[in-house]
Amino acid sequence: MQQRPLGQSGIQASVVVFGAWAIGGLFWGGTDEQDSIEAIHAALDAGINCIDTAPVYGYGLSERLVGKAIEGRRDEIVLATKCGLRWDDANGEFHFNLGGKDDKDVYKYLHPDSIRYEVEQSLKRLNTDRIDLYQTHWQENVTAVEDTMAALIDLKQQGKIRAIGVSNCTAERMNQYEAVGPLDADQEKFSMIDRKIESDQLPHCREKNMAVLAYSPMGMGLLTGKVDPERELPKGDIRRTNPRFSKENRVRVIAMLNEMKPVAEQYGLTFAQLALAWTIRQPGVTHALAGARNAKQAAENAKAGEVILSDEDVIFMDQIIEKHRGNLV
Repeated sequence: MQQRPLGQSGIQASVVVFGAWAIGGLFWGGTDEQDSIEAIHAALDAGINCIDTAPVYGYGLSERLVGKAIEGRRDEIVLATKCGLRWDDANGEFHFNLGGKDDKDVYKYLHPDSIRYEVEQSLKRLNTDRIDLYQTHWQENVTAVEDTMAALIDLKQQGKIRAIGVSNCTAERMNQYEAVGPLDADQEKFSMIDRKIESDQLPHCREKNMAVLAYSPMGMGLLTGKVDPERELPKGDIRRTNPRFSKENRVRVIAMLNEMKPVAEQYGLTFAQLALAWTIRQPGVTHALAGARNAKQAAENAKAGEVILSDEDVIFMDQIIEKHRGNLV
């Protein structure tokens, strides 16, 4: 498993990161505790040493499951979580409400008092005394960025967090953070079909020697080739009403993937593994998050971190992506 630094923090993290959004169940139609814990164990056994979660994933459930899974193995792990999304406090800016029977209003809030509260709650749920990478989950416009960053630096000085990151953040906003202190990482949506950050965040992070953690590198499963056009997505699954998962778009994506099949076969990779391997070969992208609902998926994801695609194969894939890009949602 390849490892790369988280910015200038001195922390080395596996290029494939276990993304713990799905095991929280929220947006994904529920979760199974034992399967989730076994998935994390399988990831660790396969060489993944970094786990990324957040309080809002299942309203604390994901963090609790991660805390259970890493018991006795904490020192092996680079543990990343986030702050700034509150479902128990109506301050800040409204972010979302799922509208189901367990609906909660979720607010973006990065006030220093809120961050100090959140970090203590996360430490308890994760059953640890420190968080290796602490990230502001979504940015808001109520709290001064300078105040948010000052609070994060204070937590770092206390030893409660080791590195500071942002997520869903513009380069302009990163500059505001960096006027107070250095950032180590930025986590952004990025995949073959989501490449907006190439014009803004990626150049900034390369210049500042920051890590870039790509989330949804498999397009929420679309790039795995397993979500075939006839598959019925269950109620509670965020993809059910997403235009990207229309039958027509799924047909187009599978056509694109089939053109990449020679590359996948050459390296002995599935389409999911190929998507991850391609992602971590993009300039400035240092890590890719991969979710898993069971041990088999976790072990398969880890294999992608052992592969380095050649320049020629990356160029070949880029040409295919460019050819299909205009037809995809």
